[in-house]
Amino acid sequence: MKDKRTYNKLKEHGEDMSHENESKIDTSPIELLTEQYRSDLKQYQEREGLYIRTENQLRSTKQIVVDMAGTVRELHTQNEGLKAEIARLNEEIQLLELQIKK
Repeated sequence: MKDKRTYNKLKEHGEDMSHENESKIDTSPIELLTEQYRSDLKQYQEREGLYIRTENQLRSTKQIVVDMAGTVRELHTQNEGLKAEIARLNEEIQLLELQIKK
């Protein structure tokens, strides 16, 4: 019994009929690397999403702070104006009281 197939015709010489030279590729390392890549990619996407969400919150918070600072400045100006008006009215009251006593 023959262990290896042999060529029957001369033109078959270019073909390897035994298939002993075929190498089998072990795909398990590639599959493991692919799974690791997918896992890393998912983690990266989650971190990127968190970064974008945090950056948007930061921008909106900064805008709120800027708006509130403007409002505080405006209220401070109004407060100073009202204090000056109160002081003026107090002086006017004192003058009127002096006029009434005379």
